[in-house]
Amino acid sequence: MALTARTVTTAKDGSYSDGNGLYLRVRNGGSTRFWVFRWKQAGKARELGLGGVSVVSLAEARELARRLRKAVHAGQDPALILHPEPEVKPQTFRALAADYIAAKSPEWRNAKHAWQWSRTLEMFVYPVIGDLTPDRITTGHILQILNPIWCEKLETAARVRQRIESIMSRAIALKMRERGEGNPAAWSDHLEHLLPSPKKLRRESQPVQHHAALPHAELATLMTELRGVDAVSSYCLQFVILTAVRSGEARNATWEEIDWKEKIWTIPASRMKAKRAHKVPLSEPALRILRRMLDAGTKHIFASPKKPAQAISDLAVIHTLHRLRPDVTVHGMRSAFRDWCSEETSASNEAIETSLAHSVRNATEAAYFRSDLIEKRRVLMNQWAEYLVGPETKPLRQVI
Repeated sequence: MALTARTVTTAKDGSYSDGNGLYLRVRNGGSTRFWVFRWKQAGKARELGLGGVSVVSLAEARELARRLRKAVHAGQDPALILHPEPEVKPQTFRALAADYIAAKSPEWRNAKHAWQWSRTLEMFVYPVIGDLTPDRITTGHILQILNPIWCEKLETAARVRQRIESIMSRAIALKMRERGEGNPAAWSDHLEHLLPSPKKLRRESQPVQHHAALPHAELATLMTELRGVDAVSSYCLQFVILTAVRSGEARNATWEEIDWKEKIWTIPASRMKAKRAHKVPLSEPALRILRRMLDAGTKHIFASPKKPAQAISDLAVIHTLHRLRPDVTVHGMRSAFRDWCSEETSASNEAIETSLAHSVRNATEAAYFRSDLIEKRRVLMNQWAEYLVGPETKPLRQVI
């Protein structure tokens, strides 16, 4: 039977049907009275609260139930009728990309990723689809972006495609593009039928690209030039060269990692590529750079001049190097160290590989790698420093 206004206000605890899926629920000795709409979806009972009787009258509850029952018959979700999702305003691909980078950058280990994303999108993507909304972007647009660079700059092109796909997936998740329209930058079962296979291109036509390295014979000259640059980025780069570590390992170094007595720098596993702690014997020139940086009083040894609470950026170090050697990479310094070890020293392979914190290649080498080989590596790093800046008795510039 249909409810009456009197029943609504006087009914005892229980559940009372008014028909068409509308129910009155009474709880707590009559002190709590509210409306519920019930329906079945895929054979399972579902219900939706419509509000208390003090806010929603019997007539209003019946009208709501009528609208919701109509939505059920139309195959719609009643919850979206009662609580519609906020309308998302269309964004251009450029704006959507900026939001994506801002949302995802906290999870990227390397701060340079955000810059790389923005740079490649600015160069290759925005000129074609930057001002289009996601619903207007087609496979043709994606091919217009990728075709000119797919064979010539495969690694860049592959990253560009992946980045477009990720941003378009965000558009679909935010309902800026219908899911049924698909992702125009998806590779599987889509672009794989329209572009050459990256694996085959790499195997057949793309030689392995190594980091551009400076011949070790020219490093002493570079070190002399760097010592004439009184800047944190220069000291950091010198330290990278002297210790043969990766740029990020040096840039993010903190004072607590330095053992002054033993003259050892211990890089924690969390900052190592192989996720194993790495000990670096420090030569006298490397220690002199550390003493020079002590005056700054910052947590990071090589702190950003503009943001002292943060480590110096990768780009700052790269720019310092490129002002002196435009065609060389910071990582290439490790290659120069490796070449020098092979050509100019009698150091064992295990000492060299451990100095570079490389992963063990086979079980035989693993037996040697159980030791840090600190003393052998200390000799090697002192020889390297002498090769770069001269004997320890030779004074360096006062700024160092």
